[in-house]
Amino acid sequence: MKLLDSIVTEAASIVAVRRDIHAHPELCFEEVRTADVIAARLAEWGIPVHRGLGGTGVVGIVKNGTSSRAVGLRADMDALPMQEFNTFAHASKHAGRMHACGHDGHVAMLLAAAKHFARNRHFDGTVYLIFQPAEEGGGGAREMIKDGLFEKFPMEAVFGMHNWPGGQVGRFAVSPGPVMASTAEFKVTIRGKGGHGAMPHLGVDPVPVACQVVQAFQTIVSRNVKPIDAGVVSVTMIHAGEATNVIPDSCELQGTVRAFREEVQDLIEKRMRQIAENTCAAHDAQCEFSFERNYPATVNSQAEADFARKVMATIVGEENVLVQEPTMGAEDFAFMLQAKPGAYCFIANGDGSHREFGHGAGPCVLHNPSYDFNDDLIPLGATYWVRLAEEWLAKGSA
Repeated sequence: MKLLDSIVTEAASIVAVRRDIHAHPELCFEEVRTADVIAARLAEWGIPVHRGLGGTGVVGIVKNGTSSRAVGLRADMDALPMQEFNTFAHASKHAGRMHACGHDGHVAMLLAAAKHFARNRHFDGTVYLIFQPAEEGGGGAREMIKDGLFEKFPMEAVFGMHNWPGGQVGRFAVSPGPVMASTAEFKVTIRGKGGHGAMPHLGVDPVPVACQVVQAFQTIVSRNVKPIDAGVVSVTMIHAGEATNVIPDSCELQGTVRAFREEVQDLIEKRMRQIAENTCAAHDAQCEFSFERNYPATVNSQAEADFARKVMATIVGEENVLVQEPTMGAEDFAFMLQAKPGAYCFIANGDGSHREFGHGAGPCVLHNPSYDFNDDLIPLGATYWVRLAEEWLAKGSA
């Protein structure tokens, strides 16, 4: 690997920042302390800071030369509402909150790049360092855009990066096209007529209706969606009843829908509504159906994904830049890619052997209470950010 010496030299100090952030996790739109830590470091290094976009967002502005060209680099800041199982020194100090997705590490990699930029500005133009709140369900990217991110800080392209457990450290993955799915949440309330469990003929039982609806939902992807398209319909909650001898008045279904293409999401919503309403009608029950779209699909633009791949290859070699296998997970960086060209890549986080004594018994995978970010990634991720910005601003005008 061809890492930047200045970043390797400063890695220990950035690791300390990462572990401090890990120990003090903050949920979406509550990242006040985290934003303070980031802003303080940037100011200490002489980097101008803008705060407040999306509530707690931070943007560092690194300029050099006279060019009007600019590129954006984004890291997310928020933690998850879950209890950490790790007991090592930097484990979460706040019950029910944990950096289980590595956003603390994403912040650290971008901070390491920022520290290098502060002393080594080998480019002509502007690098915007975007520290975004509320990726975990809050849509912080969308809120920063609403608050004028791309108007206040005009940039030609924007790039994002996420750690990916299981892969060998020293590898990246990036590809053009859809790399993460859109996400939507649905709720179906089936209203029947409650009564005695021994006399079902006197009421309208919503439970068997719900069972039919759930079963029928599973035919949408297999029988309505084109086989070469991807889609997921998962009913993840069913709530009904309070006693074994009472037929409930209602039954509620909730779950998630994932797709890469908007047309597929449209089709799934249409068929779900038809199935729910008509199945209820056939059993003399009432139906309330809601379908809320959250994040769109994350779609990398061709030129920017190809560019990112070339930069990665100069650092780790072409053989260590893999094809990015799309995942049905979702990411609100999608909103930024709807507004600007760019690419969202994965950086391998290892198999979990990096975790210190005192880690939980679970695997080191995303959203697991035994997860921890691999600090060995900080110099590599930061080197990628630096080389990406330098090469982008050095190439011909976009």
